[in-house]
Amino acid sequence: MRSQEKRTRKNDLSKKRKLVIAFTFYFLPFSFFNIKRAIAATQSPILTIVQSQENTNQWTGITNRLQQAGVNYCVISLTNVRSAADWGDRQVLFLPNVDTLTPAQAIALEEWMSKGGRLIASGPVGTLSAPGVRQLLQTLLGGYWGFSLNDAQQLQPAKNNLQNWANQNGLFGKVRGGVVVADNVNSEAAAVWNSKDNPAAVVATERSTFFGWRWGVDTASSPELDTAWLKAAVNRHVKESANTSNKVEGGSPNCSTSVALASPTPVRTGESQIKPQRAGEPRPYTSFPAPLTATAPQSRPIPNVNPPKSEEAIDQLEQAVRLDVVPNSNAPISNSDAIALQQELQNLIGRVDSANLTANAISNNPQIVKQAQPTQVASTRPGVLISTTNQAREIAKNLPQLIAQQKYAEARQQWIQAKANLWQQFPIDRQFAQPEIRAVWLDRGTIVRARNEQGLAEIFDRLSKAGINTIFFETVNASYTIYPSQVAPQQNPLTRGWDPLAAAVKLAHERHMELHAWVWTFAAGNQRHNEVINAPANYPGPVLAAHPDWANYDNRGNMIPAGQTKPFFDQANPELRQYLLKLYEEIVTRYDVDGLQLDYIRYPFQDPAAGRIYGYGKAARAQFQQLNGVDPISISPSQRDLWQKWTEFRTQQVDSFVAQASQQLRQKRPNLIVSVAVFPLPELERIQKIQQHWEVWARQGDIDLIVPMTYALDTPRFQRLAQPWIASTKLGATLLVPGIRLLSLPVIGAFDQIQVIRDLPVSGYALFAAENLTNELQKVFGNTQGNIRQGEIIPHRQPFKTAAVRYTALQREWKFVLQNDQLRLPQTTLSTFNSQTEVLQNALDQLSAAPSASKLIAARATLTRFQSQFRIWMRQENIDNPYQVRAWENRLATIERLLRYGERVQLRR
Repeated sequence: MRSQEKRTRKNDLSKKRKLVIAFTFYFLPFSFFNIKRAIAATQSPILTIVQSQENTNQWTGITNRLQQAGVNYCVISLTNVRSAADWGDRQVLFLPNVDTLTPAQAIALEEWMSKGGRLIASGPVGTLSAPGVRQLLQTLLGGYWGFSLNDAQQLQPAKNNLQNWANQNGLFGKVRGGVVVADNVNSEAAAVWNSKDNPAAVVATERSTFFGWRWGVDTASSPELDTAWLKAAVNRHVKESANTSNKVEGGSPNCSTSVALASPTPVRTGESQIKPQRAGEPRPYTSFPAPLTATAPQSRPIPNVNPPKSEEAIDQLEQAVRLDVVPNSNAPISNSDAIALQQELQNLIGRVDSANLTANAISNNPQIVKQAQPTQVASTRPGVLISTTNQAREIAKNLPQLIAQQKYAEARQQWIQAKANLWQQFPIDRQFAQPEIRAVWLDRGTIVRARNEQGLAEIFDRLSKAGINTIFFETVNASYTIYPSQVAPQQNPLTRGWDPLAAAVKLAHERHMELHAWVWTFAAGNQRHNEVINAPANYPGPVLAAHPDWANYDNRGNMIPAGQTKPFFDQANPELRQYLLKLYEEIVTRYDVDGLQLDYIRYPFQDPAAGRIYGYGKAARAQFQQLNGVDPISISPSQRDLWQKWTEFRTQQVDSFVAQASQQLRQKRPNLIVSVAVFPLPELERIQKIQQHWEVWARQGDIDLIVPMTYALDTPRFQRLAQPWIASTKLGATLLVPGIRLLSLPVIGAFDQIQVIRDLPVSGYALFAAENLTNELQKVFGNTQGNIRQGEIIPHRQPFKTAAVRYTALQREWKFVLQNDQLRLPQTTLSTFNSQTEVLQNALDQLSAAPSASKLIAARATLTRFQSQFRIWMRQENIDNPYQVRAWENRLATIERLLRYGERVQLRR
């Protein structure tokens, strides 16, 4: 996991930038611009337009229309885009007829939009790109190019009348284009084609507008119609952003007003892409120690391989479990993919039904309704839900037949439409969440941008209103502390002058939230952070700069492995370990934090089979040689016994540090919650690649929460990543809290992943990161989770009480389905079922009220007996509604895990 802080000091530079731009414009020949007089040197362009090889032949028509529209604009070259900053610093970006984007360009666009950027696109955007890029663009645009129309069609307003900005004169006429398919519950048609079923011609979301024709091409549409649509879209996005700057914070000023922009020479692979300091730009501090000169290991011949970038490690993990559904593709669908598509649709039906059952069961209880104050739902909703799920079931049933008939495109289209319809049936307008861990990583970039306690308070208010009860607050990053430390050599230069950690603890506790200090453990520096603070690219961070002997190396003698961005400490160095322990002790004793989260508690990514190995620090080599009589730098994976010892040695360095830190810190703060952010790689692969064996930490009781970074762009991938660890029997009494990455997820997509967690034996979730919590997400979370109140139940603090309350919610669901004849049990079975549910409720209530070993034994025995009988009672229901029965069984399993955790933290500590 990595912090997503980006650029600072924008306000300090704005005046300088304007002067530079004005000076440049004044002395450039007028013929160079070839644009209208409206783009004066004293006016700031509001639109950035992208030039690519694919629209070069159309560029004359594009620029003529821009002149006719009278929109101030500047031009950037697509070939030069490698980061979000390269998209420019305007509020609105225009991608005219760009069929191909690279993954890096698409990710940069996504990051730029997450910071407030608005996107206009036209034509078959990204259709020639890789599948992952197409899916990302589909998310950003709220839809995708479906197919071209054979003839010109009449463009007309959408009947929904929701897009008032698109009801102006001059927007409608004959156009030759294609169908745009909306694929997001937050997207809607602004215009449609006058053909069968009126398919969408323009799709819009809050952040984007997508034209279904090649803008600027005379054979597609008239100049008048094109300019009318561009002006309407630009005005719409500028108007909606009227309360914000017309620049995206941190954007690059390198956006030329020339319409004849030459494509710069691209940077070769492997060259540094760290941006130089701009002339006249102040530095946070004036000097840095010289680069390290500590002795690195002598390397032996290594195969010449191209290592993958470590920053893509999470995405690579996601790729291994992905199931792409490419719209309108007629590529064959294998039998295994067909089964997976059918199963996922059935699972989604189950999640939608399960969420609605929980919400309806709560609404049926007058006391709960009064407490939650849910929004009233239209009376037609139950009928719509039944109709939608029935249609989706029919599609799932017919998928094998369509695939057998080789109607692959039709099968995909029906699947996508069924998914979109089901997503709309989630009850996101009512509060129904049960007690659970709702955590969010509050990243360094968001903290820096807050600037002071008042700014930080606004963030905490948003999180509280969203129902978040646990904050992972980034406290140590790249060896810089966020607070003024007496142990660490330097506070982060971007937070000097105030103490964000002290403010955060105060603000969290005032809002009845927990604050956990999130620290980088063995990652010592960060080249990307160096760029932000204008440090030299190879600066290893303040700790390694002061203690070069604490550095770790790969087998080529590099502190930073090829393709990666972070130097690491030598985990075996005793002085380094004592420094970290002293630093963490300062955090947990000087500040009233509720927990400590260890991140980067591992080695960098390696691939022994390809000759990429790490861990050859001075102390590690000496210790291993003393133990085994051989320098590990001379060992190869082919030497199995020695290689196994070398792997075990490195893994043990991490294991022992976690145990040592947990023991020492809990002696200072017995109620401290210790959590770890970890990779969800298979156990053996993880040990070989990063020496992270968190199953051992869990079984030994060294940690309370395991937070696997199960980041995925869709729910099937998320479930495939999370499921093995949720079902694991190797975690002892430790709670699992899967991580969800909000970046690029549609609102309902994020909600869907949370619903997966609620239907599995898990006690909560963690969101990465606070900077990606949009207003839409905050609203949905607030509606379904409610504001944090005093006395909020958090599972890792009150496991026994959580178990009792969650079981009460289960009983409410069973009563609801029985009352509505949705669960048919024979009268004798029903009588036994009702009596046994009360017996279990009494046992859990007694344990919650006054925890003791004897009450825990009684509650466990009662729960075990109930679980065994439950499978018998639900035998028929399991045939008719298997998903819901599994969800109920999983919630009983969650209660069992809470009792196990409670025994450790409430009865044994």
